[in-house]
Amino acid sequence: MAKRPIILFPDPRLRTPARAIGVFDDALKVLAHDLLETMRAAPGIGITACHIGILERVVVIELPEQAEPAFYINPEVIWASDELMRYDEGSVSMPGVIEAIERPKQVRLRWQDLAGASHEGDAEGLLAICLQHEIDQLDGIFWLDRLSRLKRERVVRRYEKLRLSA
Repeated sequence: MAKRPIILFPDPRLRTPARAIGVFDDALKVLAHDLLETMRAAPGIGITACHIGILERVVVIELPEQAEPAFYINPEVIWASDELMRYDEGSVSMPGVIEAIERPKQVRLRWQDLAGASHEGDAEGLLAICLQHEIDQLDGIFWLDRLSRLKRERVVRRYEKLRLSA
């Protein structure tokens, strides 16, 4: 495992849709475990290959209540609840700023594991929020795009101030 450099906002790759994975080999496993190491070092609870400039549909999530990290290859939301939940979100590609975003509280997903086996399952609460956030990233939707224009501009200004003072 190796920690890889994270690309930072406003890199255009953060708004570029990722390609589906078609080959499930050792290189994919290395990428997934490198993402895990990179996410832990950031620190974060979710990351995609896009965050390191690789435009492929790979997501890693590690929540405190999970026994082990979860790897999602080619994930997609196939159903979302009408009930919504607000959560303070941010990005490893935009460290130091967060803002509340409202998303469906429950989702049903379809994805593949690192061996290519297909899965379908439900997620709720923080896991559902994280999965939607990371799948948005794979679709070229940066988390800021879920904010109103005014909130987005305020977050960008806060981030720019943080970068200048660093």
